[in-house]
Amino acid sequence: MSQYGVELGDCLREILGTPPPPPEGDVLLFFKQWLAERNLGLVPIDGAATFAWPGRWLARVRAADGDHAVVMFGSPSGPIFDPARALAAGGAIEAGWLLAPLDLELPTDKPYGSDAGIGSVAGLLLAAEAEAPLLAVDEALAIAGCGLEGDRYAAGRGTFSGPGRGYELTLVEAEVLEEIDLPWEQARRNIVTRDIALNALVGHRFLVGSVECVGRRLAEPCSHLERLARPELLRPLVHRGGLRADILAGGLIKLGDTVEIGH
Repeated sequence: MSQYGVELGDCLREILGTPPPPPEGDVLLFFKQWLAERNLGLVPIDGAATFAWPGRWLARVRAADGDHAVVMFGSPSGPIFDPARALAAGGAIEAGWLLAPLDLELPTDKPYGSDAGIGSVAGLLLAAEAEAPLLAVDEALAIAGCGLEGDRYAAGRGTFSGPGRGYELTLVEAEVLEEIDLPWEQARRNIVTRDIALNALVGHRFLVGSVECVGRRLAEPCSHLERLARPELLRPLVHRGGLRADILAGGLIKLGDTVEIGH
């Protein structure tokens, strides 16, 4: 792990009071996705070098020995947590971020609930290519660290395929789709469930049959979904668009399999 990655984790611990996990790959992307599990995000600051804020914010400082992470505070702002003393040594602020809730109405402590219940697999859907129609199947092979065999995300060809966490598997509740009269295929999620609160699985390990998964963040709706399905889907699907997950231990998923939080 880079020194910058270590310091960025230390700065987040300074602000949040809890240590994040060691980052993997692109450290900024990793921490953004980890924060999303807690209803938090990093908002880029335009003109960070002259930014003034009577609260904590994160700065990336360029010094002679490389990049460093610093917690800033005040109007005008100064460093209140500078592990490498990068600013004192003449470093310059090159970028900054405010740590802010994704939704002000939700808490950061268990923002998506904690009682998931026990549900089942009502539908399995795959698309071989981005934007191709989803096809219903009776079973699908889940491949750890990859996705569902035959699906565009397992092949890295999904519209939102990318580095980081939460791009292997998507789930959505049948009850939500039926409420808004949206055909399962148009929701563009892999697994349609019944009788389980998927939001409560964010940040938790869970089982789909014998397949072990981990919930990463909500699969929030976007304008891309509206374009492929129908207009005015954003509002009714906010916080109800399903779950993004990764596969930890693979196996065969079948219709009717139980979906439950891990024990």
